[in-house]
Amino acid sequence: MRSSPSPRCGIVTTVTRLAAHDVGTWRLVAQRVVPPLPGAAAVVEHLAAVQAQDLRAAATAVALRTPEGTTDGLAAALDAGTVVRSWPMRGTLHLLGAADLGWVLDLCAGRAETAMRRRRAELGISPADLDVARTTATGFLTREGASRAELLAAFEAAGQATAAGRGYHLIVHLALTGVLCQGPLRGREQLFVPVDGWVTDRRVPQDPLAEWTRRYLRGHGPATPADFAAWTKLALGQARRGFAAVREEFEAVLVDDVEHLVAPEVPDLVAAHRRAARSLHLLPGFDEFLLGYADRSHVLAPEHADRVAPGGNGVFRGTVVVGGTVAGTFTRDGTGLAHAPFAPFSAAQATALARRSATYPAGWFA
Repeated sequence: MRSSPSPRCGIVTTVTRLAAHDVGTWRLVAQRVVPPLPGAAAVVEHLAAVQAQDLRAAATAVALRTPEGTTDGLAAALDAGTVVRSWPMRGTLHLLGAADLGWVLDLCAGRAETAMRRRRAELGISPADLDVARTTATGFLTREGASRAELLAAFEAAGQATAAGRGYHLIVHLALTGVLCQGPLRGREQLFVPVDGWVTDRRVPQDPLAEWTRRYLRGHGPATPADFAAWTKLALGQARRGFAAVREEFEAVLVDDVEHLVAPEVPDLVAAHRRAARSLHLLPGFDEFLLGYADRSHVLAPEHADRVAPGGNGVFRGTVVVGGTVAGTFTRDGTGLAHAPFAPFSAAQATALARRSATYPAGWFA
């Protein structure tokens, strides 16, 4: 990182330039892979939202950012109602703080709901059917929760067919419109609960766009408006307005002459934890380190992208990260991990890999 003078409106200001190869290190620190946060709820709060269509991977991503390194913390937060799982952005499941669910849905879920309308004609779902599903869910769901099978059976009993994706569509619609979410656990299954009966503490920020931009940058910077737009599926113009609203709260750095914003505490945290951040890390599939950005080229060489998400099918493998960049992938192999480096690891890296593999998060979801 270096600073250089830059004239602006006749005034010489200082611009911080961040080398592209350091972006990953800064993001690992901003995302608190290093140093960790106190617990699972704090991790979800800090990251704003954690992609979670694979709940096991999401629980591992959260655990890796806590001192205890166990997925039990997330299970407890879900049971306590401080963290929920829903479809707040991109039509994709995420973990987020229960208090944030309502206003984030209002801000971000509109595009997904609009896209789903086009699918309803194909599924034979009318507005009257949606009303029946809503009435059924609100009458059936309690704080005790219901499994997916139980909820679908309730729809069937109300005359709503659930085969061929129809039941899934009804559930997602009710989630996008704030009727239900996923909360507590029964064994290894997450249950559906009514938002009105489950979420007792609700935030209502004065400026939702500015607040969600702020939250994103605190947990993901250095980042650009394009990154935020990709993460939220908001229009790029909205993302730019969000950045403009909070710009003075963040530090600007130039990466390849493109301005990125980053939380003001991150440079000092990087200085204090640089060695740990640049050491070897194992991050699960769908981790925010990759999925939190439009441009992943600073941390994943384009020629290796297909090895992380084969065929571009949206399914991400776990990654081995060294020096802030992705150096290989891994998958679960029975009770252990099978590694696939992009290039042979050094003896020291192989030792670190074995150590990280032995301490990979365990617990309820493992």
